[in-house]
Amino acid sequence: MREDDVTGRDAGGGRLGAAELGARPGERASLVQFSSAFCQPCRATRRILTEVAELVDGVEHIEIDAERNLELVRALGIEKTPTVLVLDSAGRIVRRAAGMPRKADVIAALGAAV
Repeated sequence: MREDDVTGRDAGGGRLGAAELGARPGERASLVQFSSAFCQPCRATRRILTEVAELVDGVEHIEIDAERNLELVRALGIEKTPTVLVLDSAGRIVRRAAGMPRKADVIAALGAAV
């Protein structure tokens, strides 16, 4: 994953949980994808992240519509889609990347979360 920020920016300095994500996070880690309706790379990113989540126990892929969640997008400083956040089991952002990731890079990034 090409990292544009690994500082752990999150919503209000806390952790991202089910309330913020609109879905239940993974037990070990979560792959959070911010997408938009007409984003072609978002479709490919969805396939990659779904495959990785199926390969690794306790990892969930959560896709968030950036246009419908502008408050969260602004709080996290999301500037383009797709943007992928890797969250650890506590909901902390451990990796962040913009653009379509490679499958091998996503798997490697999970190493920082699990």
